[in-house]
Amino acid sequence: MKIIKSAVVLILLLTAVNIYSQDNEFRKIEQSAFTTGEKLTFEVNYGFVNAGTAVMEVDPVLQTINGRKCYDIRFTVNSSGSFDWVYKVRDFYRTYVDQEALFPWRFEQHIKEGTYQRDFEAIFDQVNHKVKTYTGEKEPKKFEGEFDIPEYTQDAMSAFYYFRTLDFKSMKEGDITLLQNFYKDKTYPLQVKYYGKETIEVPAGEFRCVKLEPMVEEGGLFKSEGSIIVWLTDDDRRMPVKVKTKVVIGSIDADLSAYSGLAGPLTSKK
Repeated sequence: MKIIKSAVVLILLLTAVNIYSQDNEFRKIEQSAFTTGEKLTFEVNYGFVNAGTAVMEVDPVLQTINGRKCYDIRFTVNSSGSFDWVYKVRDFYRTYVDQEALFPWRFEQHIKEGTYQRDFEAIFDQVNHKVKTYTGEKEPKKFEGEFDIPEYTQDAMSAFYYFRTLDFKSMKEGDITLLQNFYKDKTYPLQVKYYGKETIEVPAGEFRCVKLEPMVEEGGLFKSEGSIIVWLTDDDRRMPVKVKTKVVIGSIDADLSAYSGLAGPLTSKK
């Protein structure tokens, strides 16, 4: 009897994995913008002051979640030692993005900014269009709720990598691409506005770029004021070169200083 029960449990587990693994269950997006092992390092400047560093990296090893291969993508922001006395920042984001369909299965946000701290986690069920959220740094984390989400909903990090795969060649200035972005307890529309082309010089070099503005009501990396401008290389890599964020006084710039592990050559570098 125990053998039969064990066999039944095994079959059910395999069936559950197969639900996620069916070839035609999700979309398949062919892209060459990024790959495993990519690492991008940015200098973060507040005016003429070096405020810290930011690193965006895709782990060299794919992870498996729900039977699906996933990119393990991480984003860290640390204020410099000389800037800590002004405003200490230790932020860490992590998302597991489906390799083929380019949506998230799991998102983590760990923010330490000044005296403020927040630990947030979202577990996505992209089959049943649900997401469960948790807060807290230590196990067991506090369950916040379960929420309905539209098909192919993104988190703040996965959305950034997804719009790196968009085809800007056929876009005109002012064109908008609409995504769905989940944060905290609801889904927000994320509009990505295309502003055309511009050449940008940063510590990593001079690049021909496309200029974009992500606009969303909430989402950690994106703010409602339309206050973030992003420059991506105008080639198949669509590598972020510069991010400018307006603040109450002045602006914060993140300028690319080093890169490695790209999915292919950069034809946009001058």
